[in-house]
Amino acid sequence: MKKDFSQYYKNLKLFGKWDWNVEVKDPSLKNYISLKPCIIPKVSYGRHYGKSLNKKDLNIVERLVNKMFGPGHKGKKHLLSSDYCAGQTEKILKIVKKTFEIIEEKTKRNPIEILVRAIENAAPIEEPISFQVGGIIARKPVIVSPLRRINIALRNLVNVCYRRKFNGTEMAKVLAEELIAAANNDISKSFALKERERIEREAEAAR
Repeated sequence: MKKDFSQYYKNLKLFGKWDWNVEVKDPSLKNYISLKPCIIPKVSYGRHYGKSLNKKDLNIVERLVNKMFGPGHKGKKHLLSSDYCAGQTEKILKIVKKTFEIIEEKTKRNPIEILVRAIENAAPIEEPISFQVGGIIARKPVIVSPLRRINIALRNLVNVCYRRKFNGTEMAKVLAEELIAAANNDISKSFALKERERIEREAEAAR
C-alpha cells in the first residue's frame, strides 16, 4: 500500500525552526515565489539548471542561496571577487541561517515572510531597454516579467551586502539589515529599493 507523505511535507520547517505558511501579497509574483516546504534549502540538485522558466518551481530561499554563490556581479560585470562564497555550500547555508536568526531576533517575525516582503518591495515593475533605430540608439520602457523582477530583486539584495562585507561587517548581519529595510519599505536604508527607484525613474524618462 502506497503511503501518503503529503501531511509530513506540510509540517516541514526551514532549518527545523521556521514555518513555510507565508502569504505572497503581490498577485503578479504569487505563481513565481515558491514556498514549497523543505528543511535544507538546497534540494533541487541542479534540476532547474538551463531551464529559466522552471525557476518558478525553485524554492525562494534556495534561489537566495544560489544568488549568494556569485555576489560579486553587478549586472553582467564581475566587479568583486566571489572567492569568499563561490562553491562553499555549507558556508552559504550557515550565513543564511544566521541571517534568519538575526531577523527573527530583531523583528519577532517569521524571516521567510521578511524575505518575501523584501522581494516584493525591491522588484521593479518597469525598466528601460535600448534598441537601434537607423544610426541612433533609442530607449523605451517595458514591463518586467515576474521571473525577472524576482531575479533583479534577489541580485540587488545580495550584491550590496557583499560589497558592504568588505568593510569588515559580518555578512549575515548586513544581509539581515538589508532584508529588514527592504521589507519595511525603508528606502533610506535599503540599496535594493534605491536601485528599484532608479530603474523605474530611468524607464519613466524613456517614455
